[in-house]
Amino acid sequence: MRNLAPVKPPRSTKLGAMTVAQLVSGGIVVDHVRRSFGSVHAVRDASFTAMPGTVTGLIGPNGSGKTTLMLMLASLLQPEGGSIRIAGFDPMDATAEVRSRMGWMPDVLGSWANLSVRSTLEYTARMYGMDLPAASARAGELVSIVDLAELASSPTRVLSRGQKQRLSLARALVHNPEVLLLDEPASGLDPGARTHLRVLVRRLAAEGKTILVSSHVLAELDEMADGVVYIDGGVTASADVVARSRASARPWRIRSSNIEALRASLISVGITDAEITTDRKDLLVPLSGEDAAATLLVSLIRSGVVISAFAPAVGDLEHTFLDLSSSGDLT
Repeated sequence: MRNLAPVKPPRSTKLGAMTVAQLVSGGIVVDHVRRSFGSVHAVRDASFTAMPGTVTGLIGPNGSGKTTLMLMLASLLQPEGGSIRIAGFDPMDATAEVRSRMGWMPDVLGSWANLSVRSTLEYTARMYGMDLPAASARAGELVSIVDLAELASSPTRVLSRGQKQRLSLARALVHNPEVLLLDEPASGLDPGARTHLRVLVRRLAAEGKTILVSSHVLAELDEMADGVVYIDGGVTASADVVARSRASARPWRIRSSNIEALRASLISVGITDAEITTDRKDLLVPLSGEDAAATLLVSLIRSGVVISAFAPAVGDLEHTFLDLSSSGDLT
């Protein structure tokens, strides 16, 4: 579990979006962006920054505005207000510059059914201006990177959903972009492929890329993200709100071979019986942060209770998501 930090919105408007964008020229800057479809306000007020060398998670309930925001970042939808900078460029005013620096992996990306995996990547590379030898070499690298080497000569129509996701990721990486936008990249992947994806995303971030990942698979996102942007009702939560949600009390799972002795010990250190929940063979207790958890663990060990498991019952992202979703206050 990574120690997630809230993603700060752009600095004060006195700096201006362009100035902020210059400060994070390889990153993403979103400043009070909005977009409507008739009477539907899909994105009302979105602001955040994503820095080079980091993975930022974009989370929110269904209908929150994530897809609309991602489409605007990908230069496929024009904002009605506010500003966006990708690697220092406006996606609408400098679309070619943005697309040359950005890799976009949508939730579902069609493929040419009769082309092989390798040929698909070669054609994609050619679209980015590579000559044939360079395109062929890059395709060879990518089939290994996304673990599709054994299927390199197979037509894309035979690929499973998860394999098509890996091909989609390879297509996003073909021109070695500075910024990556990944929409539900773990969808359809088996556990082994998800682990491979997590390792790859962290490696790409270590190379200095800015990576924004929109996902409902919060457990996977917990393991790869450095920071998080939460959006609901088209509005992004402020960094202070996200920080408060992360610090709020959440259940911790405690396991012992003697559950009654464990319960008695918890009550003896000030946790009321009403606060203790039984979940199968474990006890759940609300704790406000890791310092409180560490103090409780020391007390339990000193009391002589044998502890076999002691950990948060939910990950950082799931806890933040549930807390923000229930509060509804993003300011």
